[in-house]
Amino acid sequence: MTLLIATLGVVAVAWVLAYVGAPLWLWTLLSAAAYASAVFTGSIGLFGAIALGIPLAILAFLNAVPLRRALITRPVFGVFKKVLPEMSSTEREALEAGDVWLEGEMFRGRPDWSKLLSFSYTKLTREEQSFLDNEVEALCKLVDDWKLEFEDRDLPPAAWQYIKDHGFFAMLIKKEYGGLGFSAAAQSAVVTKLATKSITLAVTVMVPNSLGPGELLMHYGTEAQKQQWLPGLVNGTEIPCFGLTGPEVGSDATAMPDSGVVCYGEHEGKKVLGIKLNFSKRYITLAPVATVVGLAFNLRDPEGLLGDGKKSDYGITCALVPAKHDGIHIGRRHYPGAAFMNGPIFGKDVFIPVEWIIGGPGKAGKGWRMLVECLSAGRGISLPALATAGGQAAYRMVGAYGRIRRQFRMAVGKFEGVQEATGRIAGNTYTLEAMRILTASAVDHCAPSVVTAIAKYHMTETMRKVVADSMDVLSGRGVQQGPRNPLAMAYKATPIAITVEGANILTRNLMIFGQGAIRCHEYVFPEMEAARENDLPAFDKLLFGHIGFSVNRGVRALTLGLSASALAKSPVSGPMAPYFKQFERFSAALAFSSDVTMGVLGGELKRKERLSARLGDVLSQLYIGCAVMKFFIENGQKEDELNYARWALDQCLFEIGKAFEGFFENFPVRFVARVMRLAVFPLGNHYKPVSDALNAELADHMMEDSELRDRLSHLVFVNGGKDEAIGRIEHAFNLLLKAEAPYLKYFKAMSKGDLAGHDTASRLKEAVARGLLNPEEAQAVAEYDAARYDVILTDDFSADYVAGHYAAEPESARAQVLEFTGSRARVA
Repeated sequence: MTLLIATLGVVAVAWVLAYVGAPLWLWTLLSAAAYASAVFTGSIGLFGAIALGIPLAILAFLNAVPLRRALITRPVFGVFKKVLPEMSSTEREALEAGDVWLEGEMFRGRPDWSKLLSFSYTKLTREEQSFLDNEVEALCKLVDDWKLEFEDRDLPPAAWQYIKDHGFFAMLIKKEYGGLGFSAAAQSAVVTKLATKSITLAVTVMVPNSLGPGELLMHYGTEAQKQQWLPGLVNGTEIPCFGLTGPEVGSDATAMPDSGVVCYGEHEGKKVLGIKLNFSKRYITLAPVATVVGLAFNLRDPEGLLGDGKKSDYGITCALVPAKHDGIHIGRRHYPGAAFMNGPIFGKDVFIPVEWIIGGPGKAGKGWRMLVECLSAGRGISLPALATAGGQAAYRMVGAYGRIRRQFRMAVGKFEGVQEATGRIAGNTYTLEAMRILTASAVDHCAPSVVTAIAKYHMTETMRKVVADSMDVLSGRGVQQGPRNPLAMAYKATPIAITVEGANILTRNLMIFGQGAIRCHEYVFPEMEAARENDLPAFDKLLFGHIGFSVNRGVRALTLGLSASALAKSPVSGPMAPYFKQFERFSAALAFSSDVTMGVLGGELKRKERLSARLGDVLSQLYIGCAVMKFFIENGQKEDELNYARWALDQCLFEIGKAFEGFFENFPVRFVARVMRLAVFPLGNHYKPVSDALNAELADHMMEDSELRDRLSHLVFVNGGKDEAIGRIEHAFNLLLKAEAPYLKYFKAMSKGDLAGHDTASRLKEAVARGLLNPEEAQAVAEYDAARYDVILTDDFSADYVAGHYAAEPESARAQVLEFTGSRARVA
């Protein structure tokens, strides 16, 4: 019995030490003290002394660093170097690009929540807010999205000129060079609002402010290059594009066959050192109208002419070339389903001076690092903004439509089946805005490469769900294309956002966890570097630190799972406290599972893409949850917002549970899978999808006129007037708010057959005569009913118009409205 008690005591102390992450020396000291006490008091016999002495001897041995290093670390070091997957220079540059930010806390297993709570959102300056309220609004009003997409396949000349004159292409260019010098948050807001009006308009503006010549020049260009090109980019006389993707080069940009060979040639009548380029680029946005082209190519210097003498293969290099330069073929167009300018660029034996390399000859071979560093930042602005635009526009438009449109004598937004979709739209819109603000603000402080990959993938995928749900609700109203349809263009263009800046399949399966586990983990990348540098002492220290880290996170995951997260700590009180505890639990679970997986599978994990993708999903949902909690707290923890936050966080926890379940079920070493499942879900996985009741709360709320509705859709362009797609719904909704009470009285009486007449005007006249409505109410009902009918109509066209004879404008739908509603606009 004494031995049993002693053993249980040792286990309890060991558990506590492992849970708090005690250092090795403290384990050894406490173990020695306990052992000495037990032996001295005679509380354990010989067998117990031997049994408990073995762990103490092991601890003592591990503290003898030279001996440990020779007998344990050196053999492990050899094996580690053999199984370590090879890493190319381009892979290394991609890993090292950008910064580790909040995602690093998710891998720690014990997040420092102060980094989230003390982080400040970027506030728009007065100048940025004015630009959003004035110039962006004015630009939106210059565009007829249907005419742009269906008839002209281009922005109107007035819009192009306005973009150039007001610096829309120069938002990221610093003021010292004449640019607007806007923050990432401001750029995000501008692109979001433009996208609610026109996808083509938003893409046209966002691309030069994302991965392109302007950003590359700002970060890497020589002063002479900046002086040469930036003024033109600022005033719009230069339109930039960047050629990276080609027929053989999609997501694997490092495999590009486009080549540049250093040689002498003639330029402007003089023999100069330059590069002979051969390239074929595809899918290049703005290429058909560009005046300056950024090109990425693989540079070779077989004769050592750049002064190196030894180096022949420099690798990916970026150069800036005038579009009219001899040998460049540009101007043809692709058609990706939206009318923004996009097309191919070809070049055969194009000679350029070496000074055209961005950053000068000294930056030869540095192009890949330039690209991934810029992409790490830009990926967190443009496409997340497009995704948020889809969410905000759908939230505002579908909510209003659900209240306006009636079937079976009831607003369609009140049907439970419809609410399943509209509740998701509301919850996802809240999530998108929370992620947009946090991610864009992060880009203003650093270049968080993993966070921006998470944002790009999950926000565009969420947009896809929102648009699909919106299409289900609008049904035929969303299918029939025309100037009245507020949804079809977003539906058509969604695959573009899914595909560009790293296809979503690649981003999820390779980038998020692959880059996150190495860059964000406290030990993995340093261990790899120690192996590469053959630094045994450094590896020894890292290895045993890593073992202690893994033990700690495993014990923490199990303990927090057994306590249902009750033992986790929350930095706040109130409704967010339970969620902070849950996310701390799953941070520990992710850290433990990742360590076990990398230890068991080693380099094979690189090829187990579906497994790593599921761990990436856990990491992503942890970040999304952080964004939502931060958003709710920053907004003042308002009561009307709480259900939205709960919806989003419940969804995160459910997705984390689902990802872990899929990971454990498919882990190839079954015994290890069972151990990990026990540590993560010791009491089972009890995380459920968002409840019907909570989903219905959001569905009902999005149909109401409220401050939160305005705030969650604050970037939607709504000032296009009642003849514009969203403006038409907005106009009818505003009339409904004023007329709903009398309209429901009228509608109820009409449905019962209590009002004589066969049209609205005669029935309203009867309602007034009977005292059911007064004349002012009847007039309001008539105006709303006309607007309501206008909202539910779809476009129809003449055969000539559909055949491309656009002079035959689509007036028939408008005539139909006038014919149907003309007699009821006035009530005697």
